[in-house]
Amino acid sequence: MNSPLPRKVVVVGGTRGIGAAITSTFVAAGADVLLTGRSVPDHVVETFRRAGCRAGQTVEGLALDATAPDFAPRLAESARTSLGGLDVLCLNAGVFPNKPLADLTHTDVREVFATNVESQILAVAACVPLLRESRRGRIVLTSSITGPLTGFPGWSHYGASKAAQLGFMRTAALELAPYGITVNAVAPGNVVTEGLEELGAAYLAQMAATVPLGRLARPREIADVVEFLAGDGASFITGQVITVDGGQTLPESPEAVLPTGPDDRS
Repeated sequence: MNSPLPRKVVVVGGTRGIGAAITSTFVAAGADVLLTGRSVPDHVVETFRRAGCRAGQTVEGLALDATAPDFAPRLAESARTSLGGLDVLCLNAGVFPNKPLADLTHTDVREVFATNVESQILAVAACVPLLRESRRGRIVLTSSITGPLTGFPGWSHYGASKAAQLGFMRTAALELAPYGITVNAVAPGNVVTEGLEELGAAYLAQMAATVPLGRLARPREIADVVEFLAGDGASFITGQVITVDGGQTLPESPEAVLPTGPDDRS
C-alpha cells in the first residue's frame, strides 16, 4: 500500500465486481469511502464496514443512477456532505451489453455512452472544486483493453466508449494538472466478475486460454493498481493508462501463447 493514502474516496459503481474490490481496498487502507450504484443495499455497505472499517472511519452508500440528469451534482454534493471533501474519484460504472453491429440502434449506443462516457465526464466536471480543495486530487477511470487495444464481436459500442474514455482522460489531465490533480486509467483484460461469469464457463475457459499467464484476473488485482494510482507513489503520473491483462494483448497469434501447468496458474 502507498503511504500516506488520501483519505476521502468516492467509488462510482462500487458495489460489484471490480468496483467492490476497489471499495474493499480503500476501506481496508483506512480511507473514508462513499460508494455508489444503481442500488446500494444496506447489507452491502455493512459488509464493507465489517471487512475493514476502523474507529471513526466513514463508509457510506449512495443509490445513484449514473445516467440520471442530476447524477453529477448529487455525487459532488454527497461527497461534500458524507466525506467532508474529496481526494480520490474512482469512476468504475460501466455496462457492456453484447449486440452485433448490424443490429445496433440509437438507443443501444446512447445507453452505453451515457453510462461509460458521459457520466464520467460530468462527474469529473462536478467534482473539480472538491478535488482542487484537496490539493492532492486523484481521478482514476476504469477503462478496458477492449476498444483502446483490442476488439471483440458484439462489443463495438462498448469498445468505442472505452476508447472515448481515454480521449477524455488525456485532455482532462492537461486541464487539471495546474491544480495538482492527476487523471489516469486502468485497462483490465478479462476479470472474473459476476458480469463475466454470466457469459458462461465455456467463454471463461476460452478467454483464459488466450492469456499468457494462463488465467483471468481477480478483481483485487485491478483494485491494487487503482490504489497505486491514487497514492503518493503515483504523484507524478498523469494522463496514462496501465494495462492489467496478464499479457493478453501481447501475442500476435494464439500459437504464441505457451501452455502453462496447473501449478503455474495461482
